[in-house]
Amino acid sequence: SQSGVPLTLDIGVIDVTTCQPLPDVMIEVWSANAVGEYGETFLRGGTKTSSNGIAEFETIFPGHTSDSANHINLVVHATGSMAGQVVHIGQVFFTDKWTDVINENEVFYGYDKNANKRVVNAEDAVFNAANAGGFNPIVDIESIEDDWPTGVVGYISGWLAVLGMERVLTQPEQR
Repeated sequence: SQSGVPLTLDIGVIDVTTCQPLPDVMIEVWSANAVGEYGETFLRGGTKTSSNGIAEFETIFPGHTSDSANHINLVVHATGSMAGQVVHIGQVFFTDKWTDVINENEVFYGYDKNANKRVVNAEDAVFNAANAGGFNPIVDIESIEDDWPTGVVGYISGWLAVLGMERVLTQPEQR
């Protein structure tokens, strides 16, 4: 168990051709701990989307690493199995403001011990590529309660274009 601000992360997957949720899609996630370190045995997991197309993860708000903006890595499989075809590998990001708020206020959880150089979203090539073409790779965050730091809830959705048996991840255009 890693110390950190609790984060309930919901990732929604929608079929771009029908605008319907996609159930039984495996999503894997992994992230750094509060001090920006990755491990083989922590903050990693996978789950299938439910009938409403949402995969929910109980994790922590990740600490920032020295080589990229604050993010959670993800892999999306075409089926409900980790052995299924990989249709997307990417990252979801957080606003710079949320990362700053967590880093500046969470001595209790150890974020203050993170010695990595802070990279903001605009300085991260992966963020900029993910943000191109009207896509939005930023997780929407809400505080669970006014009594900080009970935790935060985050949500992001991605769109899958279903082409025969092959699924390709896309995102809706910003309007």
